[in-house]
Amino acid sequence: MQEIREVADREEVDVVLVAGDLFDTFNPPTEAVELLYKTLKGLTNDGRRPVIAIAGNHDSPDRIESPDPLARECGIIFTGYPHSIVPPFALDSGLKVLRSDEGFVELALPGHDAPLRLLLTPYANEYRLRTYLGHEDSEGEMRALLQERWQQLADRYCDDNGVNLLMAHLFMVQKGDTLPEEPEDEKPILHVGGAQAVYTENIPGQVQYAALGHLHRMQRVGSATCPVYYSGSPLSYSFSEANQKKHLLVVDATPGETVTVKEVELTQPKPLSRKRAEGVEEALQWLTENQNALVELTLVTDTFLTATDRRRLYAAHPGIVSIIPEVTLTGQRAEHHAKRIDQNQKMEELFRDYFKHEKGQAPNEEIMQLFTELLAEEEVKA
Repeated sequence: MQEIREVADREEVDVVLVAGDLFDTFNPPTEAVELLYKTLKGLTNDGRRPVIAIAGNHDSPDRIESPDPLARECGIIFTGYPHSIVPPFALDSGLKVLRSDEGFVELALPGHDAPLRLLLTPYANEYRLRTYLGHEDSEGEMRALLQERWQQLADRYCDDNGVNLLMAHLFMVQKGDTLPEEPEDEKPILHVGGAQAVYTENIPGQVQYAALGHLHRMQRVGSATCPVYYSGSPLSYSFSEANQKKHLLVVDATPGETVTVKEVELTQPKPLSRKRAEGVEEALQWLTENQNALVELTLVTDTFLTATDRRRLYAAHPGIVSIIPEVTLTGQRAEHHAKRIDQNQKMEELFRDYFKHEKGQAPNEEIMQLFTELLAEEEVKA
């Protein structure tokens, strides 16, 4: 978070956009809430650099909007719903709301004559989104309804005398392209609000740049004249994102002109590394040589991993997230037990397989319920 603030200062950024998933859960811990507010407050540069943040599918819209009256006094604008209206306000820094509507805000920025216009679409389920769009029945494609609303706002408020941007938390693709995969452990919104993916062609022609949230990998969507980007998450959330580089996107926009986008790589997040080692000694050597990483270690061994070996491995590296034994058996044992751990399974499925392997039968519902409760307790403690 400190590095993000440093990049904003170094690049002399005028405004910060946060495209959703401010938290990872509807009820985040106090530490996460404090970190977010502290970071956003620092990004505002004492109210001279506005921060606009929308809710994602991980967020509670009400929680996102609850600090908004106080946040606005710091130059932070939170919107939790697609139909949210930003109340008028002005700060001594020169930041001012010029016009606002459902899903739209126009701002005067300190030190700039041209206004900033933002079409804002926080994540919403299908019912909420249809209600916002004025179509509670099931007729009409969601993307067409959303395009109609965006176009109405753009025609009403956006011309070449200001900078016109779209910020949304949804699944957008270029029509005809292969759908990108959503990240492991992500709450899927392959279809916006449970409907269809939105196309880049649904973006109004007045929009100069679209800032999207949801996908964890930084990527440009399609090849439209209007750049459409997922900035990605600032940190990796699972080992499916191993070896991904994380970025901030710095957008240079002038009224009526094509924007330029610069990718700024974040250097502080520790990389995620997956290592498969043939035996404990090989693993220890690799761990010693790769200290600045978070590690998922798969250990190939011809016997089960002892407590002593586990202690040696954890003592050799502070960033081991998990150790996965891959036991190679021989002879009749191999024929009877040969099975490798599927690393992509959920914890409950891994436990179910382990129980069946040890006891010869699957666990009953009472045992699975107990395991789930224990797992939940461990997650709370973590």
